[in-house]
Amino acid sequence: MTAIPQPRAAQATVFPILLAVSACHMMNDVMQSMLSSIYPILKHDFALQYWQIGLLTLAFQGTASLLQPAIGIYTDAKPQPWSLPLASCCTFLGVMGLAFAPTYPALIAAAMLVGLGSAIFHPESSRVARVASGGRFGLAQSVFQVGGNFGTAIGPLLAAFVVLPFGRPSVAIFAGLAVLAGIVLVQVSRWYASHLATRAKRMVDKTLPLSKGRTIAAISVLVILTFSKNAYMASLHSYYTFYLIESFGVDTRTAQLMLFLFLGSVAAGTVLGGPVADRFGPMVVIWISILGVLPFTLALPHVGLVASGVLTVCIGLILASAFSAIVVLAQELLPGRVGMVAGIFFGLSFGMGGIAAAGLGLMADHFGIRTVYLICSVLPVMGVLTVFLPKRAELIRG
Repeated sequence: MTAIPQPRAAQATVFPILLAVSACHMMNDVMQSMLSSIYPILKHDFALQYWQIGLLTLAFQGTASLLQPAIGIYTDAKPQPWSLPLASCCTFLGVMGLAFAPTYPALIAAAMLVGLGSAIFHPESSRVARVASGGRFGLAQSVFQVGGNFGTAIGPLLAAFVVLPFGRPSVAIFAGLAVLAGIVLVQVSRWYASHLATRAKRMVDKTLPLSKGRTIAAISVLVILTFSKNAYMASLHSYYTFYLIESFGVDTRTAQLMLFLFLGSVAAGTVLGGPVADRFGPMVVIWISILGVLPFTLALPHVGLVASGVLTVCIGLILASAFSAIVVLAQELLPGRVGMVAGIFFGLSFGMGGIAAAGLGLMADHFGIRTVYLICSVLPVMGVLTVFLPKRAELIRG
């Protein structure tokens, strides 16, 4: 592997802003992860079947997926810095709904509100991260994304030690994070609005480095790769606790702690992916991440409890490293369209992961939870599609 020479950044990386949006991403995703973290509680309280669990995931991710691309395209043309605090308001209402919803339809509505907060937050905050990057796009994307991964990781841990002992109403405690995130995002929005004002007269070059057909093909491959990654992640996010409980007879808290270990490895993998992509190029990371995880996914359904924990940590570490590289490559393919890229890869592809979660729930009801992991184990084979992505030299020539 040969390191890629790095161009001198036009401005310094604004780490306080990067850390602020990362922290808000963490708080946002802690609240979002409350949904999957309390699935065992919801299943018991509302006597839900697996397909209803999958429908809850679809309601959340589907809302985000339908709205994020549209919001991203709109904010590419008309940036909306003050939409960031609004995202926290939507998430606040959704979390309160998860805590006190009296019926299953009310739970669906709460999940959709959480999805709406995600749809508003991700495109504009991703743009803020890129603006603050100082040209270190992979690093900025990793710092931004790891906040979300860390939030997703600690959600199950908090659920195990707060929600499980005190019941579903205690989810409302975490709505306070939405208030804190809103306060921080007001300050971020002020900085971002000031930045937009100073650069209002600059023309953004949106010339595609490749032909339109080649660009569409490359973006399509990246979406398929992200779908394969997110579909497998959905199988772990939504059903890993049930798999552990049914397969090994562990209690709910133990299962949630093992889910935390997996999600922690996802956060670590995200940290590694961006800087490696900056140094060696996103293609190297994508190849290693998607295909490299295949031996571990194939082995998972056939091992015991301890080995399952070790394998899922390896899976999270390797598979998560791809996302920052995929987003950076997509931004290079679609210059000046940061919101659109965020909408596609934070929204549309995650929505497809939600559809996968619903389908996997139906499969688990009919064929058993172990069958889900047998089928999902082959998803990383889709990594061979990386061969159809453009080489970095093509983008530079373009």
